[in-house]
Amino acid sequence: MAHRTHRNGISVMQLAEMFPDEEAARRWFESRIWPDGRHCPRCKSTRTREVKAAKPMPYWCTDCRKYFSVRVGTVMEASRLPLRKWVYAIYLHMTSLKGVSSTKIARDIDIHQSSAWHLLQRIRKAFDAGEDNLFGGPVEVDETFVGGKEANKHESKKLHAGRGVVGKTAVVGAKDRATGKIKAEVVEDTTAATLHDLSR
Repeated sequence: MAHRTHRNGISVMQLAEMFPDEEAARRWFESRIWPDGRHCPRCKSTRTREVKAAKPMPYWCTDCRKYFSVRVGTVMEASRLPLRKWVYAIYLHMTSLKGVSSTKIARDIDIHQSSAWHLLQRIRKAFDAGEDNLFGGPVEVDETFVGGKEANKHESKKLHAGRGVVGKTAVVGAKDRATGKIKAEVVEDTTAATLHDLSR
């Protein structure tokens, strides 16, 4: 199990070096969305070509005769935000253990709060879409316990079963290092068998 203090992640400075401009962000998204080579998101044809003027979109499908970009067919399709801002928003979403707010995203990537809210909803939708797929691994798993302290509870609510996590609800999260996919569930216990099932 990976502990918070021993995780090997990407720092903000490293992220800035990886994505210095919009072109770097475009190449990254294309490598993730088209790992086997560029294809038309509408008809799946590989008979595509670049459009020199890049208007209205940078690619042209010879078969269905339509323009397209890496955004088409994804949650980014209707967005006018630069791809680089999408990268940073995804980073903030993935690296926030307690969940990132739309106000923080708005402040950190310099957009309106309403735009940040819609952006965050789309990012969450994208992560939820692949929930039934197996993790590719390696997988990081961590748990937290949610609930009030026993000492603060009314006498009738106390369990009188010790300290620590007594009376609290366990929430376990798993993250696939290879794909960035994350999954979280409320569980009855944090045994090895339970953690193994969550990572599938």
